[in-house]
Amino acid sequence: MKLKLPKGPFKAYLFDCDGTIVDSMPLHYVAWKRVLAEWGCEFGEQTFYSWGGMPVTEIIAALNVRDGLAMPIEEVQRRKEALYFEILPELKAVPEVLEHIELSHGHVPFAVVSGSTRESVTASLTTLGILDRFETLVCAGDYERSKPDPQPFLIAAERLGVAPEDCLVFEDTDMGIQAATAAGMASVKVMQPWEREMVSVG
Repeated sequence: MKLKLPKGPFKAYLFDCDGTIVDSMPLHYVAWKRVLAEWGCEFGEQTFYSWGGMPVTEIIAALNVRDGLAMPIEEVQRRKEALYFEILPELKAVPEVLEHIELSHGHVPFAVVSGSTRESVTASLTTLGILDRFETLVCAGDYERSKPDPQPFLIAAERLGVAPEDCLVFEDTDMGIQAATAAGMASVKVMQPWEREMVSVG
């Protein structure tokens, strides 16, 4: 699957992490299902993917409100991260995005802009051996307003010293694309795992 990039030239590439660089969403979903089962909380796969890009703490808070639960946010976050780290050796890259990282590394600066914790992003990129490709990581805790707000992407552009309109964003969720558009940035939509399967079967 080749990615179709909008016409440049661009002076920086900003990548979401989970589902964009790393095909980690299925692993994150396994971790979520395991931890939430301990609290009798259902988390449908469709909801999980539609909430992609939301910080873990916001997801737990939203589930508490939705189901009238009182899950301790920090405790559940730690448990979910621990379960994810256990299955991390199974992690694979999204091939078409990794190809662009390898081709463009050294030509334009890269940033990761993620709703995941810095520990989770660092662990994922380290597992794939590509952590050193990125000049900066903007993760949960680095911003006050998460995607679809443009703030995370604008912080990344500022750190790289590149104007927002000169940045190209790689994203797998509608929420992320909305955030990029709101930041005045061009974007590329990366297919979700089941979309890639449909294309390869078709």
